[in-house]
Amino acid sequence: MPNILVTGGAGFIGSHTCVALLEAGYDIIVADNFSNSKPEALNRIKTITGKDLKFYKTDLLELEAVEKIFAENKIDAVIHFAGYKAVGESVAQPVKYYHNNITGTLMLIKAMQKYGCKKIVFSSSATVYGPVNPIPYVEDMPTSATNPYGYTKLFIEQILKDVYTSDNEWSVSLLRYFNPIGAHPSGLIGEDPNGIPNNLLPYICQVAVGKLERLGVFGDDYDTPDGTGVRDYIHVCDLADGHLCAVKYVLKHKGVEAVNLGTGKGSSVFDVLHSFEKACGKQLPYKVLPRRPGDLPAYYAKTDKAKELFGWEAKYSLDEMTAHSWNFISKNPNGL
Repeated sequence: MPNILVTGGAGFIGSHTCVALLEAGYDIIVADNFSNSKPEALNRIKTITGKDLKFYKTDLLELEAVEKIFAENKIDAVIHFAGYKAVGESVAQPVKYYHNNITGTLMLIKAMQKYGCKKIVFSSSATVYGPVNPIPYVEDMPTSATNPYGYTKLFIEQILKDVYTSDNEWSVSLLRYFNPIGAHPSGLIGEDPNGIPNNLLPYICQVAVGKLERLGVFGDDYDTPDGTGVRDYIHVCDLADGHLCAVKYVLKHKGVEAVNLGTGKGSSVFDVLHSFEKACGKQLPYKVLPRRPGDLPAYYAKTDKAKELFGWEAKYSLDEMTAHSWNFISKNPNGL
């Protein structure tokens, strides 16, 4: 079976993708520096799958360390998750984000070129659709960004397109995913951010276990069914399966394809909150706060291309996503 390098494989989406790869019979090598993940995630991946993996504690900014991975292993394809991902922090510390996310990717590409590995699945984001496109978002829409985090995704997409233009032997899959939530049904791995969460569901989880006082709802006067922001929430296990399909695709096809991974349906902040309340069996306190600058009223994906290219579509419902999140946080209230 092919040997897949997973950068950032101990993180939220990375760890679930490692499970999907191992269960599908692939051999994997994980590279992670634990800047926003924990070593325990790797033990949990092994527990869930009953399989072993190879691990390198590596920072992608160190070219020699990255090249060492390629020198010691025959790698058939790379799934590239590693990168900083907090929008607010990227606005406060743009140089940190540009340096880490873009330079780290350049070092990875250099190592891949040197060792003749020309197949990559990149963890992009729906943020590249910017603030002006109509919904649902379709892959051929013009791209833009509103913050340094979004620009790093946009620039890396462009870099990978340019790499392919310079060498048509490359195979590149740019996965633009929407709002991943949920956790592995076993409750062994899930979203475990360091510090106060930036995303809605981990925040709700921390309110549910009494770590945070209440949820802040940023705006209830949007032009949406209940006034709160609407997003396309996708189960992290569906997302992991999407990466598995993308790897199979890049191993067989050359070229560059941008592909949305979402459910194609929008859910509001209150939809998610009330679904989670059902899962945990109690009402959770919240306070409506002013809108955040830059937040869009609603967005969701058009997902036809993923079905057509990969034969993939999301399976889990919102209630299953929140039930799995509650299962994870109730078993791991202090994280991994």
